[in-house]
Amino acid sequence: MSPSAELPSRDALASRVVPSMIFSDGSPSSMTPPPQPSLESDTTKRAQNRFTVQGNAVVTGGAGTLGLQSCEALLEHGLNGLMILDANPTHAGTKITELQKKFPHAKITTLQVDVTDEVAVNAAMDTTTQTLGSIDALICFVGIVGCVETLDMPVSQWRNVIDVNTTGSFICAQAAARRMVAQGTGGSITFIASISAHRVNYPQPQAAYNVSKAGVLMLKNCLAAEWARYGIRTNSISPGYMDTILNEGDGIAEHRRVWAARNPSGRMGVPAELTGAVVLLGHPDYEIHTMLRIAIP
Repeated sequence: MSPSAELPSRDALASRVVPSMIFSDGSPSSMTPPPQPSLESDTTKRAQNRFTVQGNAVVTGGAGTLGLQSCEALLEHGLNGLMILDANPTHAGTKITELQKKFPHAKITTLQVDVTDEVAVNAAMDTTTQTLGSIDALICFVGIVGCVETLDMPVSQWRNVIDVNTTGSFICAQAAARRMVAQGTGGSITFIASISAHRVNYPQPQAAYNVSKAGVLMLKNCLAAEWARYGIRTNSISPGYMDTILNEGDGIAEHRRVWAARNPSGRMGVPAELTGAVVLLGHPDYEIHTMLRIAIP
């Protein structure tokens, strides 16, 4: 097929019909009603309920350091069911077994999934609904990074980073949202973006990663606007440099020194510092219209 044959004709463009977004009216009968005042008289319990998580969550990249820490926090706050999707969940098998023992009330399971494969992702979401009963929250941790001079970057590497980080996030969000809409119960989607989506990193060159995460931010904005009427809250968290295995090793010791020196706190973040934001955005009554972006330096 010639390039010109792939493009619509000018006549076709002039006659096209463009769909329009539909916003909720915010009425009590809508999927975006005003929150109801708590009937709990005990102030301590009322405060605890403000950060109680309910239902079932899918966590992509959940076998990684950041993902596992957040999985544990969600379970601590009452999560009933957890599906961990990861390219290689077995490498965290021991830690996942520990979670299952620590939270016997919850159903915790894993699936090996490539987030760039829409057929596999949809099958995983079907398995999740069959196993857990519903999908009430999606948290997307999955992502890859590659530091290379852009002049030397193979186009295949660029495409792979964008495909995993941005397209993979879209595929998972679309698949989860379709189940949430079918359930008629709403839900929450939280993307893990990055400080790299807001600023150019220094001193390492990583244009593909930065662009991929900036794309995740705009994806979040678009989905928050489109899916609000279904009661689906879409937000993102932008961690800064986190002290995980991805940032270990003598080969990047100087980079670690620079990252810490350029941070007002004088250090990198630790995974536990991310969990509060994840729990907040996973709460069932978090106000839908805020579309919060949390950046953690």
